[in-house]
Amino acid sequence: MPPEAPQPRFAELHEEIRRTARERNAVILAHNYERPEVQDVADYVGDSLGLSREAARTSADVIVFAGVHFMAETAAILSPTKQVLLPDLAAGCSLASTINAAQLREWKAEHPGAIVVSYVNTTAEVKAESDYCCTSGNAVEVINAIPADQEILFLPDMFLGAHVRRVTGRRNIHVWMGECHVHAGIDPENIRLQRALHPDAEFLIHPECGCATSVVEAISAGDVDPNNAHILSTEGMIKRPGESSADAFIVATEVGILHRLQRAYPNKQFYAANERASCMYMKVTTLPKVLESLQLLTHRITVPADIAARAQLAIERMVSIGGAVSATPPAPGVDPGE
Repeated sequence: MPPEAPQPRFAELHEEIRRTARERNAVILAHNYERPEVQDVADYVGDSLGLSREAARTSADVIVFAGVHFMAETAAILSPTKQVLLPDLAAGCSLASTINAAQLREWKAEHPGAIVVSYVNTTAEVKAESDYCCTSGNAVEVINAIPADQEILFLPDMFLGAHVRRVTGRRNIHVWMGECHVHAGIDPENIRLQRALHPDAEFLIHPECGCATSVVEAISAGDVDPNNAHILSTEGMIKRPGESSADAFIVATEVGILHRLQRAYPNKQFYAANERASCMYMKVTTLPKVLESLQLLTHRITVPADIAARAQLAIERMVSIGGAVSATPPAPGVDPGE
């Protein structure tokens, strides 16, 4: 069945947002987990790192980042001459908030000489205190790029940290005990239930935003059957249904990505590993807030130059070590102007 047309109230707002964006020479970037109607008005939809790269490439003067605060910070670091706007300052991240720069400095003092590896879901101040950033896609490669006898502090995701420690076999990795509030809705029991209900479905895991790192860890621990399971970046997840003969897919990540998948492949079925796996911070951004952000140029996200310079070094190291994630235009067959 074809994708549903935008509801009339959304269509009117979409038109006004696009007109205002043209007047402002603005680009709208939306994370995969945003509300469907926000994704539909965006110029690009993708992961935080991919969207930040798109922000760095764009010729627009203004970037409206429909995501959460740490993502807008990363875009501001990579695009220092552009205005980066966050439609709602309440768009935080439960994982990023589990550690701040002062706590990290205290932890570093307890382990002098240790190398700090921070997951991308962290504030700019924490990135500035780090030696490397990583995504879940390149975390193992980042760790393996560090000498085996070097002590490592890995933060803040305890599930990704446990997975990395298990896969690399390194015992000198200390893991911060942080977690994403969404991951609780994606546990092995729910996964086993969905796979029993849909035995012919492929199992897709998109771990780049924290909420599904528990699934990656459960697979490496043997708590989730890896058979017919695919751990994929955004681009890989969007491409997979087109490459696969399967008609159904169980998706282990925040439920927002189901909208993009269903629009791209209207004749295939997509099931959430758990329908309750929804990020309340992603959902605070609405179309009226996007429009207001464009009209009033609020709320601008800036990062002090000294913090940005130190954080950029850790980010650039992440980008240089495999597992890169990219942003993509709206799904194949979907007109961005719809």
